[in-house]
Amino acid sequence: MWEERAYHARRDVADLAASGLGLSDLHAAAIERIGRDVGTDLTCWAAIDPETLVISTMTSGATRIPARYNSLLADAEYSADQPHTFAAMARRNELVMRLSDVELGEKSHSARFQNVWRPLGMNQELRVLFVSDGACWGAAGMVRGGRDFTDREVEYLTTVAPVVAGATRLAVRSEVARRPSGVRPAIVVLSSHGELRSATPEARQWRERLEEIEPGRFDLIMRILARGVQSSASGGFRARIRDARGQWALMQASTLIDGDGDDQIAVTIDAVAGEQLTGMLLTAYGLSPREREVCQEVIAGHPTTHIAQHLYVTPNTVQDHLKSVFAKMGVRSRGELVARLQPRADAPERATQVI
Repeated sequence: MWEERAYHARRDVADLAASGLGLSDLHAAAIERIGRDVGTDLTCWAAIDPETLVISTMTSGATRIPARYNSLLADAEYSADQPHTFAAMARRNELVMRLSDVELGEKSHSARFQNVWRPLGMNQELRVLFVSDGACWGAAGMVRGGRDFTDREVEYLTTVAPVVAGATRLAVRSEVARRPSGVRPAIVVLSSHGELRSATPEARQWRERLEEIEPGRFDLIMRILARGVQSSASGGFRARIRDARGQWALMQASTLIDGDGDDQIAVTIDAVAGEQLTGMLLTAYGLSPREREVCQEVIAGHPTTHIAQHLYVTPNTVQDHLKSVFAKMGVRSRGELVARLQPRADAPERATQVI
């Protein structure tokens, strides 16, 4: 029975991917579809930047987590000492985590369980990563009170997850090729706890765009950035965030010390141009590490002989890599390849097909 359910769910998610839905709409529809087979009291799916392993956007199920818990969840997800964060699971290649399977000590140390799920009356949690070709494109957090997630449900989700990953990758592939939003760069200064101290006028535009997703989303992201800086050994943290319109922004946070020695955090926010998303796009097309290197050389305008010398391979090998890249990306020339990877900001808007 569960095998048949998983089969139909995989087909339905694949159909959603082929319909060309945007990322948030895709995840909302997939949550509804998966929820028919695996019931939850609360669920939230995250799209994850495969390069930084930072959450870029979140989509909730029909029942939302009370807003007062969002900051606690953000703290737990981006604290370096917390077990079973999505990023930590991805680094360990741990595709599924069931709360009942973890050691008692880890459970008692989990701020997510102690400060959020337990007060909400939830005692069971299941986390699933959406991984495709070794890249993590998203994850699902599913919780409920009462009965545990069964082995059959875990097996079902493990079977469906790769298709969700592929669908997510396709949605990202179509969205990152869009033109930058045109919103001007902004600067925000935060306290060490992520509270807003000051901001340039342009920050208001970014707040409005992010809060089209959900009220309070801007403040939540600022808190995530602050927590990320505190957990970073380098004192810096970066994330690519997606707004409600499918446009992407690069947010970079770093420690700022004022005259009184009080730690503050400076955040710059800028629309992401096509070339700034090239790495994500190369991953989205499933290119191998060597194929990505060849593409970067092509983007730089280097001829075959230069690429061969730089990568210590033969010119024929470079051509073989390019043939594979062309096939994967559906292009026929270097010019088309560069246009696909770095769409011009002044190019006319056109419908984006899912390839």
